[in-house]
Order: sequence, then structure tokens, then C-alpha cells
Amino acid sequence: MASPLEMQRTYALVGTGGCGKTSLAEMLLFDAKAISRMGAIEEGTTSLDYEPEEVRRRGSTQPGLATFLWKKNRHFLVDIPGDGNFTGDMDYLLKGVDSVVFVVDAVDGVRPLTKKFWSQVRAENLPAIIVINKLDRDRADFNMAYDSLASLGIKPVALQLPIRKNDTFAGFADVLTGKAWLFEEDGALKESTMPAELADDLALLRDVTVENIAESDEALMEKYLEEGTLTLEDLRQGLRAGVLKGELTPVLTSAALENRGGENLLDAIEALLPSPLDRPSFAGQDGSERAPDPNAPLACFVFKTISDPFSGQLSMLRVLSGTLSGDQTLENARSEETERIGALLYVTGKTQTPAKEDVGPGAIVGVAKLKNTRTGDTLCDEKAPFALATNDLPPQLITYALAPKEKGDEDKVYAAIQRLLDEDVTLRLARDEETGDILLSGMGQLHIELSVEKAKRRNKIDIILKTPKVPYRETVKGKCQVQGRHKKQSGGRGQFGDCWIEMEGLPRGSGYVFEDAIVGGVIPRQYIPAIDKGVQEAAARGFLAGCQVVDFRVKVYDGSYHTVDSSEMAFKVAGSLAFKKAMETLKPVLLEPVVLLTVSIPDESMGDVIGDLSSRRGKVLGSDSKAGVTEIKAHVPMSEVLRYAPDLRSMTGGQGFFTMEFDHYEEAPQPVAEKVIAEHEKAKAGE
Repeated sequence: MASPLEMQRTYALVGTGGCGKTSLAEMLLFDAKAISRMGAIEEGTTSLDYEPEEVRRRGSTQPGLATFLWKKNRHFLVDIPGDGNFTGDMDYLLKGVDSVVFVVDAVDGVRPLTKKFWSQVRAENLPAIIVINKLDRDRADFNMAYDSLASLGIKPVALQLPIRKNDTFAGFADVLTGKAWLFEEDGALKESTMPAELADDLALLRDVTVENIAESDEALMEKYLEEGTLTLEDLRQGLRAGVLKGELTPVLTSAALENRGGENLLDAIEALLPSPLDRPSFAGQDGSERAPDPNAPLACFVFKTISDPFSGQLSMLRVLSGTLSGDQTLENARSEETERIGALLYVTGKTQTPAKEDVGPGAIVGVAKLKNTRTGDTLCDEKAPFALATNDLPPQLITYALAPKEKGDEDKVYAAIQRLLDEDVTLRLARDEETGDILLSGMGQLHIELSVEKAKRRNKIDIILKTPKVPYRETVKGKCQVQGRHKKQSGGRGQFGDCWIEMEGLPRGSGYVFEDAIVGGVIPRQYIPAIDKGVQEAAARGFLAGCQVVDFRVKVYDGSYHTVDSSEMAFKVAGSLAFKKAMETLKPVLLEPVVLLTVSIPDESMGDVIGDLSSRRGKVLGSDSKAGVTEIKAHVPMSEVLRYAPDLRSMTGGQGFFTMEFDHYEEAPQPVAEKVIAEHEKAKAGE
């Protein structure tokens, strides 16, 4: 029987890699009796990390999904990976939930990447509970972790103060009730006597918590000022109202590996986080809105596509409005094609269970074998079209060339990678028209490596990962005038094309400009575009190092033709010959791409990171420090930061992260240019 929507909860676990999200999910599933024993990351036995790549690296590479009941109420959980290589689609995943359980490591507190993830949660206006996890660790420090939350720009409301006995996380003091609870062997709670050493801290924390709750509501504030106190019921109601408005963020404690804190976290999720009916209306791409009403026209958002060995492609739908049942026909708002919905599946890890009832707003279900639906699409009632407004996904940061181990298997490699694109929208696949290379772009080196590993495993094909491609360009300086003349006679009709061009370099970013200055019909009009095409095709092949020539102008101003032998092909060849002569005359230069690198690091790593950027020919544009985290912006040649992630991880003890975006091209220093040209010549000789 379906639980009432008022008690249904749909939420994501969000936090940086290593903070224990997947272990926390495992604890919640175990406490809810959705699984019979708790798996462990170290043993590769958790319910949500089941891909071989996840088991081997002991960390999530894709979102984990779970559906379970707690006290007869339906919970839908999405465990979002915490490694920046695998969070490029976080905006889509957050569109699929109503709230967030945000996990912070009790050993490290708020990290630079924590801030980035929190800003994404806030951008979606999602209410949240913060869990300080790993309180069983040797260096766990609740006070440090709690104080670090201020750097997120929030008003944290501590609901629990940890109790430690013999250097272990033994239980917690409930800040609102003043009661002490200790964990038993099975993780259950037993009321106990409040430790005397916690009394002062608890009293102080309670005063701050009561004030924060009172300040979030005018009526409560008036009552608090008049009576000097608030009842427990006042506090609970005020807390939930403040959480739903996004003004208050409750803080709880846990040690997931020890199964400590799961049951009270589940209770807090039900007591404080919104149901699908509590959330504001969804914004449409056309400015329209759709209320999360089970009686409204149906609309579902495809927030993730997963590959299943039995069902094939499984589209994960979040019901936005209306009520979804199997055997319905819906319209894809993007393609305007219809899709037949088959059986609805509840998904927990790799386990799928048929949904026995129709599902309403907030539900997350899997649907197999949709024809033309991809991640980011909205499926809706064709009589009431609606497309959910979504953000653009971040650009890919790195590109590798792929090659088959066996020559001739290029198409197999391309097809193997192509199959990954449906389930991972942060990958991009292309072919280099000039070299024929298969190019795979992604969010980082690890992202590319594990994607290729997955393609090899699933398709039983050997793929070689080549050096990342740097998109160098070539350009010219100065101006020259040259002739391009193509004449060929081989019996019968010959080929004749003759043109004079003026070619000059332009400022960076100007692109290619072609100018027709022919007068008097010395070259007939129909042959002018062929000259333009010949120049462009030759420019695409490059001159120095096989890189496209950019930022130049070509003016064709003179020439001659033959009434019989001239043709578009002949003038196209003449154009390319003129271009090559001009390149020889103008002494072209190599341009290298420069990226804007934004690095967020702990303050203490600043010297090392800036020194390292200088060694990479980087120019630091500025830095800004706030609450122990420094953000550095720098212009750095792309070739110097292709493998930056592991180096930054090493310099910052895993606590730094970066983003980079293309900024501009500038002339490469001579040693760099010589090296690139030599590599090109070597590759040509090898062919």
C-alpha cells in the first residue's frame, strides 16, 4: 500500500569524497531493514557501489539509488559521488530530489570542495540537514567540524552533542530535550545519565539553538522575548518551518561504519525535511510553472540513465507532477516524440523491484527501453506539455585520444565508447577529421581512465589511451602577395586555375576573413568560392605542426582562367597552393591555448600551489582567502595542466580542487613550438 505523500521523502546524500556518504546510505538501508547486513567500502560489499570500477577503487563513480520504507513511509535516496571527476551532472541529480542530507567529515571539517557542493545545493534552494560523520575516528573533532560550518554562510542548528567514552563515540546529548542517549551494540539507543562534563557546553549550545530557531519566525521571536522561553513543541515546529524556508540547517552526528546514528537520522529526515507536496512549483523552460500535485497533468524528469545487463538502458524518472502508472504513453518535450512507459521499477543498487502501485510526485522509478529519451529530458502528458528548466552542464576539462590495440578496430572502439554516453552525460566523443583520432573528453584524468576501463570490460575490446590532445593553432604575422597557379594537361581536357592573393595576419580571436576584390571578370564569379574553399581546407591541415591556421585575412585580387580547362576543382587547388606559398613567405608561429584555472585550497597550501603554478609558466591573477580556504585564479598554458589533478591532490593532501576553462590563445615560446613541430614531423614519418 502506498504511503501518504505527506510522509514521503526524496533526498540526496551530498559531500566530498571520503566523508562516508555510501557507508551512511548503507547504515540507513540496514536500519530500515532494506538489507540484512551492512556491507563495507573496504571489502567492496556495499549495496550502492557495485560496479567493478567502484569496488576496485573503493569509491563511488556514479550515483547510487535506493528505495525503502521507514516506519511504513517511502524514502527515495540518491547517493551522489564526492569526487569532482564524477559530479559534472550534479545539477541534474539535484533536480531529482526535494532535499539534501549533507555529510561533513568529523576529521577534516569543511573542505574547499565542500563549499562548491554546498553552493550547488543552495542554488537549487533545497532544504538540508548536515550530518557530521566519522565521529568514531581517532582524530574526530566535533567542535572543529561544527565551527567550520560557518564558512558555508549558514545558520547551523546543533541538535546533538556527541558523548565520548574511552575515546569512542558512545552516544549523544539531545540539545532540545536535554536527555543523554548511549548506543547499544546493535546501534539502538538507550537513555542514560547526562555526563557532568557536558552540562555547561550543552546549556550554552541550547541557548544558541533556541535563539536561532526563534529568530527564524516573527511569532516565535515575540513569544521568546515575552516569556523568555519556548516549549519543545514550539521549537520543533519552528525548526521544521525554518528548514523548509532554507533559513535553518540542523546538525546531527553519526559514525556510519559503527552503525551509530542511523535511526535518529531517519527520524529527523521525516520530522524536518519536506515531502514532495511541501516544495515550491517547478520552473519550466518557457517560464511556466508546474505544481507538485498528484492530480495535475503528468510530468517526469529523466535525471539519470543507467546501464543494466538485463534490462539494457534504464531511465531513472522523478515524478514532478501527476500520477504515473505503467503502460502509459507520454510525450518527450524535447523531441516531441511519444514514449510508451512499461513496468515501473523501484531501484536499490543493482536490485530492481516492480512497483505494485501508481506513483505520484517525488517518486523515483526506473523505466526500461525508452526509444529516444536521454538524461535531462522531460516526459509529459501530450495535452499539457511541460519541460523542466535545467542548467547547462559544466564544460569538459580534458581530452584524450583513443586507439584500438588491433589496427582496423577503430569503429569498434568508437561504438564501445558511444554506448557510455547515454549513461554519462559529462562525456563527449568526437573524431579528429584530420588525424582520424577518436577523441574522448571528460571531467578529469580519472574520469576518462575509468570510462575507458568500463568500455573495455563491457565490450571485451582493448583500447589504448594516448596522450591528451592539446588544441594548438597556427597563425601568421605581416602581409604578403603570392600567386597560386594550377595547370595540368594530360590529353583531352586539362585543368587550369590561377589566382593572386594578399594574405595578412589579424589580431587574436579575429578568425578567418575572405575578401573578393576581383574586378573586370579576370576570374569568373563562380570560381571565387572554390578559391575560398581551397584556402580553408589547406588552413585546416596546418603548415608547421598540422594545427589549424587561424586569425588571418585572404584577399583575392587578380588571376586568370581558361574557357575550357578551368573548373571549380582547379581553382580550389590554386587557392590551396597560394595559401601554402603565403605561409612559407610569412614565417608562421604556433599558438598555444591558455586556460583560466581557479584553484581552491587550504590556506596552508598556498605557497606550494603558487610556486607550482609558476613552474608551469602560469601567471597568477589574484587570490582570495576566506575561512581557511584560499581561491587562486591564474592563466596557465593548457599543456601544463593536463594532468594537474593528481599533483594538486598530492600538494593539498587531497583537499584541493580546481576548475578550468579555455580563455585565449597566445604565441608559444620557441622551445615549446620546436617540440610540438618535432613531434608532428615524427608522427608523419611514422605514417
